[in-house]
Amino acid sequence: MKLSIVVVNWNTASFLNDCLASIEPSNIAGGCELIVVDNFSSDNSVNIVKTGFPDVILLEEKANHGYAKGNNIGISRATGDYILTLNSDTIVSNSVLEAAMKKLEEMPGYGCLAIKLIGSDGLTQRSVRGFPTISGIFGDVTGLGKLFQFFDSYRLTRFDYEVSQDAPQPMGTFLLFRGSILKDIPGPFDEQFPIFFNEVDLLQQMQNKGYKCWYESSLSIKHFGGESTKQVKKSMVWESHRSLIRYFLKNLRGLARISLIFIIPVVWIGALIRARGFHEGFRP
Repeated sequence: MKLSIVVVNWNTASFLNDCLASIEPSNIAGGCELIVVDNFSSDNSVNIVKTGFPDVILLEEKANHGYAKGNNIGISRATGDYILTLNSDTIVSNSVLEAAMKKLEEMPGYGCLAIKLIGSDGLTQRSVRGFPTISGIFGDVTGLGKLFQFFDSYRLTRFDYEVSQDAPQPMGTFLLFRGSILKDIPGPFDEQFPIFFNEVDLLQQMQNKGYKCWYESSLSIKHFGGESTKQVKKSMVWESHRSLIRYFLKNLRGLARISLIFIIPVVWIGALIRARGFHEGFRP
């Protein structure tokens, strides 16, 4: 099998229908399998797949495991030389899929490829960030990143989306991986990051192994954005802040790790303000 596409779904029936309808697996050279992991949706998602897309491999879970574990379940079933993790709120074409695989095949030093995301408004979404650092998060929170490049290492406000280039950590909306590399990383998605920062951590682990990620500006898909998480916005605000702290605790060393004594309280206060109150966050 040339390509495996893993779509983790939770209550996005209409978007999932359009996403699956936009892909024609039988017309992809080398073969393609579509795997949908449904995280115990309460809408019509499962019926849509069963009745409208009988060739799709449907994995019906009995609980909402979150995005990381959902992807791990799908990846464990995947047999493709390339594995694409794809959000359900996207519209993709076969030509984009084949061009993305061809590009990654030509770049042996790269383990992952991302492409341009176009919103429903027709505008390019800012989908690439740097790996989180203390200075980068500080620059993002204070706005100093827009003024000084030193503080712009996380948000990457100067990233040019019209230029193909290295991309530290693109959004997980469309990430095409070499299957051999992905399956060589434990997890590969760390499930202590159930919703947020799981792809950030995965790309960090991939970079630690010497594989970079490429952003290809000539290829694009339509992305509606956050259709699952916006259903439970308050809990997602808290989960995103919790996952940032988990990422720091896992990946920071030396003085940067010591500085977390001061940073962690600030992150919690930020969650309290953004969510306008406390919430326990995501619980599977």
